[in-house]
Amino acid sequence: MIVACSVSTSPSMTIKLYWDDSHLTRFDARVVEAFERDGNQVVVLDQTAFYPVGGGQPADSGQIAGMDVRDVELLDDGRILHHLSGQSELEVDQRVGCEVDWGRRREITQQHTGQHILSQAFFQLFGAETRGFRINDRVVEIDLTLEAPADEVPAAIERAEDLANSVVFDDRQIRTHTVTPEEATRLPLRKESFVTDCVRVIEIEDFDWSPCGGTHAKRTGEVGLIAVRGWERAKKMVRVEFLCGQRALRDYRAANATGEAVARRFSVLRDDADVSVARLLDDYKALGRRVKQLSELAARAEARELIDGTIPDKGRRTIGRIFESRDVEELKLLAHRLTDCDSTVALLATRDAETARLVFARSADLKADMNELMRRCCERLGGRGGGKPDFAQGGGPRVVELEAAIAAAVQEIS
Repeated sequence: MIVACSVSTSPSMTIKLYWDDSHLTRFDARVVEAFERDGNQVVVLDQTAFYPVGGGQPADSGQIAGMDVRDVELLDDGRILHHLSGQSELEVDQRVGCEVDWGRRREITQQHTGQHILSQAFFQLFGAETRGFRINDRVVEIDLTLEAPADEVPAAIERAEDLANSVVFDDRQIRTHTVTPEEATRLPLRKESFVTDCVRVIEIEDFDWSPCGGTHAKRTGEVGLIAVRGWERAKKMVRVEFLCGQRALRDYRAANATGEAVARRFSVLRDDADVSVARLLDDYKALGRRVKQLSELAARAEARELIDGTIPDKGRRTIGRIFESRDVEELKLLAHRLTDCDSTVALLATRDAETARLVFARSADLKADMNELMRRCCERLGGRGGGKPDFAQGGGPRVVELEAAIAAAVQEIS
């Protein structure tokens, strides 16, 4: 039998109405403090149903006396500060009507309750403890001590997701208990409580007991659905990203809309889109290989044309060219094909409105240092570059200096 303890309160502490009823959204309260901070009014009430930010859960929103609540903060002394938008004339001892935004409260409550269920599912199945928990604007994250090889994690997540949703679909009762620390030690808590006064424990019927100060559903069915969205390794743990209830519905709609849009592009049904995408990727890879082959042939032909059109000077050819908006990989390929010929130096560049890019190369039978030459040219262009004595690349933003830089490089080589 659980015997509830009475929560001791000092005159300055705010009574937490959300502890007893997470579905309470309308209430009256008395202003016990009122002051201004950063141009906005802040009030402390004798009691509140507004949840303050903390424990991985964001604060509630809503209105107090018709003013928007933009943040709620719990202080160490037990006072809860309600940060209001704008200035007001609320005064101490004034009675005010308050309303919590139920849409936001329900959404956050679904996420938090779903976290309890999913965390217990991982603990029951794999002994994985939840070491971190965050309700973000779009998703919920938990950090788990899940020890499993990467290729086994997806299957483990699916098992936990199935167990968690079976608990949701069972529509089990959720109870709230406020007990002494001594009584808490006799309960099958999933995690240890460090509270030294009264411990608030959330019980999910025949499934989970966990100390928690957040807002929760009355029955598991309110969570609606728990859908894992992805996972990653983080700080030697497994970080699982998931959604519950309304968020899961919105995510499904977005994913379904994307799937339908892709399917329409291929003129197939949504469930057949992945086959069409796979076929397209295969075709793309085949075309890529063909383009590479053709690029090689084109580079050889262009290199031969440039060499044939260059008169040797002192037994070697120096080919300096500037191209407009040409791909750097094409320049590198052309430079290599040019320097396949003996006694050839290739000083190639491409430019657009913002950047100049350079590729310098020389044949193996020459001694010129392309790395040093590149460094000097890039300094003139206001950029950086480097490489090896026989091949270097770089660039810079001073596009107007490009022609002079290439001309200087050709002169230096000659």
